[in-house]
Amino acid sequence: MPENKVVLHYGGNSYEYPVVEGTIGDRGIDISQLRSQTGLITLDYGFKNTGSTSSGITFLDGDKGELLYRGYPIEELAEKSNFTEVMYLLLNGELPGKKDYDTFEANIKVHNYVAEEMKKIIDAFPRYAHPMGVLSTLTSALTAFNPKAVDAQSVEDLNHAAELMIAKFAHLCAWTYRKTQGLPLNHGDNSLNYVENFYKMVFRLPNEEFELDTYIVDALDKLLILHADHEQNCSTSTVRLVGSAHTGLFASISSGVSALWGPLHGGANQAVIEMLERIKSDGGDVAKYIAKAKDKNDNFRLMGFGHRVYKNFDPRAKIIKKASDVILSKMGIKDKALDIALQLEKIALEDDYFIERKLYPNVDFYSGIIYKALGFPTEMFTVMFALGRLPGWIAQWKEMRLNGDPIGRPRQVYTGAKKRNFVPIDQR
Repeated sequence: MPENKVVLHYGGNSYEYPVVEGTIGDRGIDISQLRSQTGLITLDYGFKNTGSTSSGITFLDGDKGELLYRGYPIEELAEKSNFTEVMYLLLNGELPGKKDYDTFEANIKVHNYVAEEMKKIIDAFPRYAHPMGVLSTLTSALTAFNPKAVDAQSVEDLNHAAELMIAKFAHLCAWTYRKTQGLPLNHGDNSLNYVENFYKMVFRLPNEEFELDTYIVDALDKLLILHADHEQNCSTSTVRLVGSAHTGLFASISSGVSALWGPLHGGANQAVIEMLERIKSDGGDVAKYIAKAKDKNDNFRLMGFGHRVYKNFDPRAKIIKKASDVILSKMGIKDKALDIALQLEKIALEDDYFIERKLYPNVDFYSGIIYKALGFPTEMFTVMFALGRLPGWIAQWKEMRLNGDPIGRPRQVYTGAKKRNFVPIDQR
């Protein structure tokens, strides 16, 4: 049997399906004709073994602990690039030259504001509203203030929508934070780069001169780069599925925000801090909780260790650990919960139990530590995740539209009642 085909024997017949080769080892079976030829569908709970599209944006190898954006290793991008350049890379496929970079940055700055009417929408939320609910609503509301339809056949139109979304979304994230803190809303500062501008919008107080701390900007820059895309995860697949109905960019991104809100997806770094606070409130006995984590009969789980995709190590964790160390050292924070985090980190990197099971601290562990150190409320952590993931969502949406992907329509295996006749209520 040829290696580039898979043969299915069913009902006395044989059916051949081509093997699709990726550029770096990925292989898939093209079963797009399966149902029409055999009447069968595949049943794959959670789509763990199902490819819904082919994509040239991000490659990850969980066994090797490798993550590439457009072919570039995440380690090199985090060390040598910045978030604006990575956004351009994801959206356009190549790193920009100086002229392209300057044009891209200038185009974003043109839209570095949000309509004043948006303040009325955010004012309608109570301060205790969950930030992700606020952010999803504000993102969807952008459609009302930018009603012009995007021509999906025009790269120029798609790029304009992307730049508009990138500029506005930073405002929405910053305003969501300010709402939770009861602070006045800030507008952007075009003298700053993207990350600096966001940092200032978040933390500038009305009664003080604002100073940029470069080590904080550097940490935020790296965090956003590390979260910029991660292949076909739940929120990214949601953006593509919603967009496949030719839904607009703003509404599609809003759906991604809602998907990311789920605690099994974007809430992992928040769960890390909640775990640390739990240990802290229980007396801070780290050894006790290490023992609980090792006990198969105990429901306690160490959050922020290991990864469902990376079976060896999370390549992003090694990068952000350095930034975490710098933040804690520079800021000189004395916080019991962060002390507990450092104790857990030390044990996980030295204890044979964790080493043998490859339960190393992941990117969520360190990002949670950094965001807590910077003073973000835990419920804001997922908003920061969304800000980082935004260019990946847009790039995936753009790729899907340019490729002309058909509308997503998963199938099912029906297991309900068989056909039956209606019974009047007085006879039931």
